[in-house]
Amino acid sequence: MSEIEPSVDPQNCRNMTEVRAGVDAVDRALVALLARRFGYMDAAARIKTDRAAVRDEARKAEVLANVQKAAQAAGLPEEPLVQLWDQLVESSIAYEFAKWDASRS
Repeated sequence: MSEIEPSVDPQNCRNMTEVRAGVDAVDRALVALLARRFGYMDAAARIKTDRAAVRDEARKAEVLANVQKAAQAAGLPEEPLVQLWDQLVESSIAYEFAKWDASRS
């Protein structure tokens, strides 16, 4: 798994160049993590034998509750992160449907 590239810690930034370099490094790390997450969607599409199993509302609710708890524990705004994850989960579901369909056509 990818680590965040060395950069100045946010509390030590002295100028916008350092801030932007840090943000860019975090963005690259997030894309690498999302690639891994979508790899799990590939695995799910391969493993699930029934197309109806792709959308699992109970699991979606669990994921969103986990994000809300993690945001709260980290002192981050819960609602925007839950909204962001809702979009991520919906995109993941659409991706998994496409993979599921492609692998069985």
